[in-house]
Amino acid sequence: MRPMAYSVSDVIEMIGIGRTKFYQLVSAGEIKTRKIGNRTVVLAADLDTWLASLPSSTNQEVNQ
Repeated sequence: MRPMAYSVSDVIEMIGIGRTKFYQLVSAGEIKTRKIGNRTVVLAADLDTWLASLPSSTNQEVNQ
């Protein structure tokens, strides 16, 4: 069963970015976070929405 929410550490490991970049995306409103007490989490649905909103690359861009 897939988790409903991920910790910040889980998200940055899954998508392969650093903590600073993650919080830049949060500050820009691109990734939504939620608070559970003093813990920051990203809902799986919000992560899916953000990933789906990213532009796709063409084969030419990938090969450069």
